[in-house]
Parts: sequence; structure tokens; C-alpha cells
Amino acid sequence: MADRTEVVFVDGVRTPFGRAGEKGQYWNTRADDLVVKAMIGLLERNPNVPKERIDDVAIAATTQQGDQGLTLGRTAALLAGLPKSVPGFAIDRMCAGAMTSVTTLGSGIAFGAYDLAIAGGVEHMGRHPMGFGADPNPRFLSERMVAEDALNMGMTAERIHDRFPALTKERSDRFALGSQQKTAAAYAAGKLQPDLIPVAIRSEQGWGLATHDQGMRPETTMEGLATLKTPFRPHGRVTAGNSSPLTDGATASLLASADAVKEFGLTPKMRMVSFAFAGVEPEIMGLGPVPSTEKALRKAGLTIDDIGLFELNEAFAIQVLSFLDHFGIDDQDPRVNKWGGAIAIGHPLAASGVRLMIQLARQFEEHPEVRYGITAMCVGLGQGGTVIWENPNFDKRAARKG
Repeated sequence: MADRTEVVFVDGVRTPFGRAGEKGQYWNTRADDLVVKAMIGLLERNPNVPKERIDDVAIAATTQQGDQGLTLGRTAALLAGLPKSVPGFAIDRMCAGAMTSVTTLGSGIAFGAYDLAIAGGVEHMGRHPMGFGADPNPRFLSERMVAEDALNMGMTAERIHDRFPALTKERSDRFALGSQQKTAAAYAAGKLQPDLIPVAIRSEQGWGLATHDQGMRPETTMEGLATLKTPFRPHGRVTAGNSSPLTDGATASLLASADAVKEFGLTPKMRMVSFAFAGVEPEIMGLGPVPSTEKALRKAGLTIDDIGLFELNEAFAIQVLSFLDHFGIDDQDPRVNKWGGAIAIGHPLAASGVRLMIQLARQFEEHPEVRYGITAMCVGLGQGGTVIWENPNFDKRAARKG
């Protein structure tokens, strides 16, 4: 490990996230144009970076077809104005696509193969519903490798409720309400907007500009959440209110080696400490971040008590709550999702991993007393992913005061 090159998260941006479907702001926008817009915004924010020095581009998508197909990393690089000498590729790890883009290119930096790289993801769930057109091998079911509804993410969330009776619907609803309230407060304080790249959009009313996340519901109440239908089973506990909505959006991040940071005068926002992916039963995929986090902590030589900030993807409230209960963290712990999460902001599958990193990086700036933070998420087909980051603004004196 001594000769490993340091991996730095320099910057990250995203489009505003839109509601999927005909009522969504991106219904008439191509998926590849969304990620190209994010990449152009990223490059414009970092004019010190010579485009020809980008070593690789990895862009993730879960449903790689149509305007989300054709080796997205390469096509998006060309459309974003990078020189033809810059290569690119596509990644699919379902919800952890962008996270895997970061860890894959970060590994290349650590190995010494790359100095600068762009990692991100896009999902246009309105155009490309998850799993659309896929043809799963029939042996998955005939040989009982997975349950028939293992790809129904709502059912996997219901099963976590079944397995852990202490994880009640009331707790899920209360966590969801907190996500909406925290996101609304973050917007009011201008925390999220600096990293949003506006996107020109077209509708029946003409041309406009997408500047904010479309899925927020600041008017949410516990009473309202209690009345919502449970679409995945009668008298269930998973509802549209305590789940992330179907979402369109894109993210892009700039990664660099320590040498490149010095060469181009860049300012690191985070340093990658370790990462891990792990598998669990597909039927309870929401538990995936538990073993992936334990693995990442072990590889970093850290414990959960060393982590000062958590950005956990809120695919479902129950998924986050199962993580918190496992590690003995309170539902309302202020270290967790300080500015809300996917329940309010949205979860465009393969794009979400970098959104978590963008928010953690901003929080690191505000909290020099925190040394380590985590971004973690569950992944369809029974996986979890975790990345541990170090705060370059860490101040031991601030930590002692804290």
C-alpha cells in the first residue's frame, strides 16, 4: 500500500433531478444530453484542467439502450467537446453505477495509470424503466437462485420490514418526513444549488430552464404519509412517501492524482481512503450497505465510530434504517444525510453515487472537525457499495473542540 498513488475527488456537479415520465421536466430531453450537460459544466468549473490530459471517462447507466447506450463514456466525451484522443467506456452496476465509475477510475489513479479522469452516471427512468428489455436467464427462477419478485425493489424493501419488526412503518414515515424537511431547509439555505448545472428543457409551453429538483415535497406530513397506499402488498409498509421517486438526472465528477492536483493548481475536496462492494440475498438487497461498509472500514483500519458524516442513499427509508440499526446509530443522528436524500431529491439509479459524493464534499468544507465520511448505497440484485473519504479540511483543533 505504501506505493499507492493518492486519489482525490476534485469536484462534482449534477443536473437538477426531474420526475420521470410525461410530467417530468426532462420528458423531451435525451439521456446522453443530460450527462453531456453535466460534463460541460464540470469542465467549465475547472478551467485549469487541460481537456487533452483527461485520461479516461466512465459514465454509468442501468438500462443501456437507445440514448443511454453506445458506450456512453466515449460518446459523451465526444459530445462534451473532449479531444478525440480521450477514451471512454460505460459501466453498469445498477444503482451503484456512478459509484463504480468513481472507484474504477480511482483504482486506475491509485495504480498510476491515470492522472485525471471523469466519472459519472445518468438515468432517464422516464425513457428507460429499470430492467426494460432485459431477458433474465430462466435458470434464476427454475433453479430457485432468486425469488420471482427479487427484481421488484419495493418487495425487497417489504421483506426487510418482515425480517426486522422493530423497523416499523411509522419509523420509515418519520425518516421520510425528515428527509423532505432537511432538503427543503438545505434549499432555503442555498446548500444544494451551487453544484446544480441548469439544463435547457422543452415542453408544450416552449423552452425553459431546469434549475431545481422536481421531486421535493416540503408539504409532507406524518398524517399524509399514513394515508398513502402500499402498492407492493396489501397492508404493507412501503409507500411512495417513504421511497425514492422514479427520477431522471445525471452526475459528473473530476478525479485526480496528487501529482495532477499540484501540476494544475487544483483544490482537493476529498481524498479516497477505501471502498468496498459486497453481495447479499437479492430478495433483501437493501441490506447490502451493511457488509460493504464493514468491509470498507476493515480495509481502511477504521471503525464506524471514526465516521463523522454519512451520505446514505435513500432508495427506501427502511434500507437506511436497517443500516443505522445495525451500526447503533439513531434515526435522527445529525451526522446522517444532513441535507436530506433521495426520498426528497430523487434517485436516478446509476447517477446517484456521485450525488452522495457531491453533498459529502460540501459538508466537509463546513465541518473541519470531521476527518472521515462515508457514501453508501444498496444495489439491485443483492449488493451494497461503500466509499470512505477523508476531509482535506480536517483540523485537529476543531475536532478537539467538537
